[in-house]
Amino acid sequence: MSGRVTVIGLGPGNADQVTPEAIRAVTEASFFYGYKPYLDRLELRHDQTRIASDNREELARSNEALAKAAEGHSVAVVSGGDPGVFAMAAAVCEAIEAGPPEWRSIELAVVPGVTAMLAVAARIGAPLGHDFCAISLSDNLKPWELIELRLLAAAGAGFVIALYNPISKARPWQLGRAFECLKAILPGTTPVIFGRAAGRPDERIEVFLLADADAAKADMSTCVIIGSPETRIIKRGDKPALVYTPRSATGSRK
Repeated sequence: MSGRVTVIGLGPGNADQVTPEAIRAVTEASFFYGYKPYLDRLELRHDQTRIASDNREELARSNEALAKAAEGHSVAVVSGGDPGVFAMAAAVCEAIEAGPPEWRSIELAVVPGVTAMLAVAARIGAPLGHDFCAISLSDNLKPWELIELRLLAAAGAGFVIALYNPISKARPWQLGRAFECLKAILPGTTPVIFGRAAGRPDERIEVFLLADADAAKADMSTCVIIGSPETRIIKRGDKPALVYTPRSATGSRK
């Protein structure tokens, strides 16, 4: 007997940003696997069970969830944000590929969620209004040299860049180094948005110019959005400034 695995995205942390599809998926599952702070956001029934694990145990968590589903249970794997953006959907697929053949017959559904860069962008205007990309600065699963190569390529091609996992106690220098790389290509007047905990009570959204960007402004709850040379800041007097990237592009770096 084979069960079901649903990978659920809970959004950036504001309950209003959890989709109806995600809420419905939570009501239908019996066992919930995830990082403890994400599981703590769920209001589960007495007949539903949560199994928490550390944030770096994605593959082990996926294996446990698939093994439980293979016994015939309805299982949820929980992510913050969107499960397909630097999160659990890829880990579950990796586990299925490497696991026993019977795991491939398990029914799998991925429920999307609002990811951090979308939540931050919505709070400041429309910085993702034209072509953009997302890059994780974590070098736990890829070499830093590859991250620098991607940063330089994206900046050189005129993409707006959303940086995930910008800094942590174990990785205190990467964001500063990323700014150094980007300053070699982008104008110092390029807008940089530090979006911390977008939509939550402890939200902090700040805008700086690349020339003045300070890595110390970020933590692991921050998504950093670096504009393209086309990105603009609209001053609005007493109201917060808007940051947007025009829908058209000239390719100019001025």
